Amino acid sequence: MTSWTSRTCAANAIDIHYLRTGDDKPALIALHGLTGSGACWTPLARALEDRYDVIMPDARGHGASSAPSGGYLYRDLAGDVIGLIDALGLTAPILLGHSMGGMTAAVVASEMGTGIRSVILADPTFLPPERQREVYRSDVAEQHRRLLGQDKDEVLAEARRRHPHRSSGLLDLIVDARLRTEISAFEVLTPPNPDYRELVKAIAVPSLLVVGDNGVVSVDTARELQALNPHLRHEVIANAGHGLPYDRPDEFAAAVGSFLETVDAPYTQLS
Repeated sequence: MTSWTSRTCAANAIDIHYLRTGDDKPALIALHGLTGSGACWTPLARALEDRYDVIMPDARGHGASSAPSGGYLYRDLAGDVIGLIDALGLTAPILLGHSMGGMTAAVVASEMGTGIRSVILADPTFLPPERQREVYRSDVAEQHRRLLGQDKDEVLAEARRRHPHRSSGLLDLIVDARLRTEISAFEVLTPPNPDYRELVKAIAVPSLLVVGDNGVVSVDTARELQALNPHLRHEVIANAGHGLPYDRPDEFAAAVGSFLETVDAPYTQLS
C-alpha cells in the first residue's frame, strides 16, 4: 500500500477522497457500503492491483469526503461516482460495489450504458418496498449515533468479539470507517429505493451479482435477476451473509477474478 495515493478531487459539487493503486492499467472503481470507506477494500485491492488501477472513493458523509447536510439518496451517490469518473478522466471503468455501493453501482451502470466496461454487484441493497420501510423505521441510525460517542478501543473490542474470524487489520479499517461516518449518511435508507429490477434490466455490459446463501439478496432473487438480463450472471458464496467481502475474502476475490478473466482481455489469473 506504500505506493498507493490518497487524494481528493472536486466532483458533483463536493470533495471526494479516494485511494488509488495507480499505474497505467484498466480502472476499477470499488464502492463501499454504508458506514464503510474506500480503505475497507484494501484486501481485495491488494489482490487486484497487479492488473488494475483500483480506485476506492469514500462516499459522501464517509471517511475524508465532504459531508453536506443533505443529498444522500442513491441518485446523489451515483452522481458523485459519475462526477468522479469525469474528474479523473476515466474511460469505461469497471464498477464494483458492495451493499449501498452495489446499489449505487447499479444506478451508475444503468445511466452510463457502455460508458462502463463491466459491473460487479456484491449483495447490493436490492430490498423489496416493505423491507425498505422496515429498515428505515428501525433504530439503525440511532444505534450509530450512540456508537459515535464511544471510544474506538471499545468499538474495536466489540467488533473482534462479533467477528473473530476477520483479520485485526481489516477490523481496524472497518471500525475507523464507521466512526468517521456522519449520521446524515443514513438518509440513504429513506424509501423508496430505485427499482432494482429496472436497474438490472438497463445494464448494458457484462455483469456479475455475487451473493451469500444468507445475505440480503436471496439465491432465488439472484436467479430471477439473471433471467431479466442476458448480460448478468450470478454466483453464490456458501456460508456467507451480507458481509461476504469481509467474511469470505478469498472466495469473493476468486469470484471477482474469474468474472474479470472472462470479460476483460488484459486480465489474467489472480496470483
